Amino acid sequence: MNFDGLDAGMGEYPPSLHGTLEAVMEPSMDPHLNPSLLQGVELDPEGLAVTVPEAVHLMEGMFSELHSAVSEVGIPVTATHFDLQEEMLWMGNHRGHVTSFFGPTMGRHSSFQAHASDDIRHIHSLETGVLFLSKCNLKCHTRGGLVMFDYPLEEGADMHSLLMTDNNTVLMGGLQNYAVELDLNTVQETQKFTVDVPGVAIMRQTGRFFYCGHTSGKITLRDLRSFKTEHEFDAFSGSLSDFDVHGNLLAACGFSSRGMNGLACDRFLMVYDLRMMRAVTPLQVHVDPLFLRFIPTYTSRLAIISQTGQCQFCEPTGLANMADIFHVNTVGQVLMSFDVSSSKQALAFGDSGGCVHLWSDAPEVSFNDYSRETEFALPCLVDTLPQLDWNHDLLPLSIIPTPLTSTEHLLSDWSPAKATPSPRRAPPVDPEILRAMKTVGFIGYAANPRTRPRNQAYVELDYDNYNQVPESPIGRDEEPHLYMVPKKYRKVTIKYSKLGLEDFDFKHYNRTLFAGLEPHIPNAYCNCMIQVLYFLEPIRYLVQNHLCQKEFCLACELGFLFHMLDLSRGDPCQASNFLRAFRTIPEASALGLILADSDEQTGKARLGRLIQSWNRFILTQLHQETQEQEGPQAYRGASSSSLGSSGESAIGKLFGCEVENSSLCRCGKETVRSSLSLLFTMHYPEQNSQGDYHVPQILKKSICLEQSTQAWCENCEKYQPTVQTRNIRCLPDVLVINCEVNSAKEAEFWKVQAEYAFNKAMQKEKMEPAKPKEPPPPIGEGTCNMEGITFDTRAEDLRHVWIPPSLKMSISKSQGLEIGSWPEGEELSTEEEEEGASVYDLVVTVPHILDARTGGNLVAHIKVGETYHQRKEGVTHQQWYLFNDFLIEPIDKTEAAQFDVSWKVPGILYYAKRNYHTKYDLRIKNPIDASVLLTEASLARKQRKSHATFIPLMVSEMPQAGELVGLDAEFVTLNQEEAELRSDGTKSTIKPSQMSVARITCVRGQGPNEGVPFIDDYISTQEQVVDYLTQYSGIKPGDLDAKISSKHLTTLKSTYLKLRFLIDTGVRFVGHGLQKDFRVINLLVLKDQVVDTVYLFHLPRKRMISLRFLAWYFLELNIQGETHDSIEDARTALQLYRKHLELSRAGGNDEVRKVLKGLYEKGRQLDWKVPESETGDGQGSPKSAAVFPSVMGL
Repeated sequence: MNFDGLDAGMGEYPPSLHGTLEAVMEPSMDPHLNPSLLQGVELDPEGLAVTVPEAVHLMEGMFSELHSAVSEVGIPVTATHFDLQEEMLWMGNHRGHVTSFFGPTMGRHSSFQAHASDDIRHIHSLETGVLFLSKCNLKCHTRGGLVMFDYPLEEGADMHSLLMTDNNTVLMGGLQNYAVELDLNTVQETQKFTVDVPGVAIMRQTGRFFYCGHTSGKITLRDLRSFKTEHEFDAFSGSLSDFDVHGNLLAACGFSSRGMNGLACDRFLMVYDLRMMRAVTPLQVHVDPLFLRFIPTYTSRLAIISQTGQCQFCEPTGLANMADIFHVNTVGQVLMSFDVSSSKQALAFGDSGGCVHLWSDAPEVSFNDYSRETEFALPCLVDTLPQLDWNHDLLPLSIIPTPLTSTEHLLSDWSPAKATPSPRRAPPVDPEILRAMKTVGFIGYAANPRTRPRNQAYVELDYDNYNQVPESPIGRDEEPHLYMVPKKYRKVTIKYSKLGLEDFDFKHYNRTLFAGLEPHIPNAYCNCMIQVLYFLEPIRYLVQNHLCQKEFCLACELGFLFHMLDLSRGDPCQASNFLRAFRTIPEASALGLILADSDEQTGKARLGRLIQSWNRFILTQLHQETQEQEGPQAYRGASSSSLGSSGESAIGKLFGCEVENSSLCRCGKETVRSSLSLLFTMHYPEQNSQGDYHVPQILKKSICLEQSTQAWCENCEKYQPTVQTRNIRCLPDVLVINCEVNSAKEAEFWKVQAEYAFNKAMQKEKMEPAKPKEPPPPIGEGTCNMEGITFDTRAEDLRHVWIPPSLKMSISKSQGLEIGSWPEGEELSTEEEEEGASVYDLVVTVPHILDARTGGNLVAHIKVGETYHQRKEGVTHQQWYLFNDFLIEPIDKTEAAQFDVSWKVPGILYYAKRNYHTKYDLRIKNPIDASVLLTEASLARKQRKSHATFIPLMVSEMPQAGELVGLDAEFVTLNQEEAELRSDGTKSTIKPSQMSVARITCVRGQGPNEGVPFIDDYISTQEQVVDYLTQYSGIKPGDLDAKISSKHLTTLKSTYLKLRFLIDTGVRFVGHGLQKDFRVINLLVLKDQVVDTVYLFHLPRKRMISLRFLAWYFLELNIQGETHDSIEDARTALQLYRKHLELSRAGGNDEVRKVLKGLYEKGRQLDWKVPESETGDGQGSPKSAAVFPSVMGL
């Protein structure tokens, strides 16, 4: 052979490729050795490309060699892979170098070093890059060679294969006792699965299983989710070399043990039927199989490849034919890698000499059925610059590069002083802290002087330019809305810490004594409307007097919630039980009022339209629920509600308006129907209507609506154009209006009308003579304005105000409904009252706040009446307040009517008739009596008396005010906690886990049966439970299912009524961690009715101590061994309280503090873990003497 003129790198080609075979084989037998094939090929140190002459003809349907290429001469090719997205072939060699070839001509596309020294063992292509697996490293490169990520594996790892389980997850296995699952988005390990030694060498996947091949000769079938072994095939006695899966067949090749002679290649392929999980007849082949693949073009053909380059095709269920054997000319080298393209038209072989052979069954081969276009490196454009025409007048001379001849500094050449980063210095430490600091070692300790809010730093802002519109054209559109929404109107969120809500400062958001509502519960968007209903006196009294036997009744749940709002002194409450019942109402789901969590968090819900639909739904639902008669109205014979005793609903009296609907067909047929309407919807003029409109004018047209529509005419017996008109026969006590500002057209109408009204007010103020400003009345004389906190309203304050503060409404036989604006504060004359006129004052506005950052929120402006202030604050006046979940703030009366539609869109208006509540009976008659504690049947079908764990109270045992009741509750999880990890590694809770009460236990606190439970209810739930928390709650799957449970199963409402009766009676609850228990049960209990052992045995600024440790230390009891039992916990809390009383009587507070110091010292010594019992009696104790006598058991 003549190698003159070739690169010197050819000398590195091993002798086995050319030196020893020249005399044995003719040059024409091997394309590598034919000098004519090497002419015109340029070799470089990185590789050698060898091309096949164009005259090669391939026989259709039979595989033949198409091209060959060399990447690095003499370096074995350890991995080959056909790209799954583009027409490219990848190869990796023993030194960690990677090369890609484009198309069937195998033109070099890219070449780079993927690993410094280890061999490439597996290659897999992705949409955005290519994965390269080496012994202890996984790298991802772009197809051009840029590194996307480099993930090092554990020391000692010996990876051999990888498998894509989905688009973003890869599974890696090798010769170690584990397999690693990696998330490609975060480049983090998500799971690690344990496997048997010697590990996993080959992995395949179908829709049913993972298939793992082991070097021991076994193939295991594993579950796709848990990776647990489902089945195992013992294929070969020696070792496994390769296997493949197609359809219902699994074929494998390997080595058999030959005793002292070691391993021998087995010419029988093992074939398994995956439907029956058993082996079928082994397939004998005529080559020594090293690789095999299914090539299912027409049939399920198998390609079997030997190490020496022999290739045989056969059917897995038929006999092998000698005529189907082909030979890959490796020039004496052995094959080390093999792959099949996704189109099954091409085969790739990599040998130990660094050569890649491409075989195909068609000359026009494509690697994939649908490949995307491949990007190539851009050619150098230096030599193709356009010619400059010096004679052209408009030639830009700036395109001519000129050298820098000036000695002046460039603008970008900053001085080192300006280029050096200058971090913000930490503020100086408060001298008071330094003065009081005690140093231990190199750490100083000092009390927090509380002069600054926690986690906040003071930064001086330039307030003059803070709200200015940016000069950038982009900024004018995007930036102003960030500061447009005032802070008090923005969506409020609770910041959770390690202590949950205990250190969150709700007082910062609410300095009144009214109670806010927490927003983190699903569907809490209706918090503002709950507050609206609460501050309507007749509704508040109606629902608190209402009690029925329906499990999910919104009127009952509102009554329970309003009771909590009455008791609260500024602390926020939760509407969790109300919203739980709300989610079960079919009509709410049908109307689309129940939101998914994703819609609430991402702001996809159209809150303005949603709250108006909710407003209509809740009024209709309360009207139906309070109108129904269920035997005696009250629960189990309690006295009936005065507001709901008759067949007419109080909701109908309050909001109802008798409406007469008339339909007039063009044939002259008129149909009149009467109905009850609880609210009205605003209808606006057509789009082309321009001019100045007044709210009374629009409101009259909306109430007395006239429209044309197609309707069925009984006279014509077909659909005909009809004119429908609506008239009202009476006026409601509270007029409810849905504003229906759901599009830009309605919003623009409000904006234009508000501008008209504002301009009129400004002109009127200019025309009137200036009035001397009256001084504000002295504080304390009771002359505060009844409408708000301002004493006069200037025209400037009326910007964005269109709706009037008061309306005069009347119905006359001659003119029908009449509506007009009315000066606020003025009363009607006697004649007007006799004519049936009424004045309506604006008492509620509910706007939708548009905020692009948070997705928006809903708030309410409510005019709180005198009776509420009298109950909460002991003063008699009226005031407007802003209710934004748990943020409550007094506002001016004009602010309640201002709607800047660019961020504050009107939703709902309530106008109330003056002094309307005087005709209602506003006395609360608590409908919950002692009958709720009597024996009740269990919902569980399998529950028997022998399974009872409690003895109900007798009539003589009914608790009295001040008596003790031991309480404990267990919970299950409905939704897991949502949290994020900060950059410093700490966890931040975004949304806490949603808990549901599953078991409530109450035990007697005194008397001969002290310690005996009288309530032990398991709470049935219809919602999906994601975690029963069995280790901590003792609740097992099935305990809350009425079909299979053997427990005393009740509804939440039934048990809630029992606890409400005990609270109203005035008993004192004793328990451990009762604050959380009452919070999840959704009860508000006054502090003087709660004895919590968590705080009884606690020193300031120290950790809280578990009930188990307290029981071991003080009572010599070993409780909560495997799971928690609420009866045991309630009894233990009672005993601990008795022990605390004993210590207090013995030595007072000093003795208690001394004992607690000893408790904390003992806890630190034992790391707060109860030691295991050594006596065998189950009670390892710190003392020898008994502390407290055991209570009586069942």
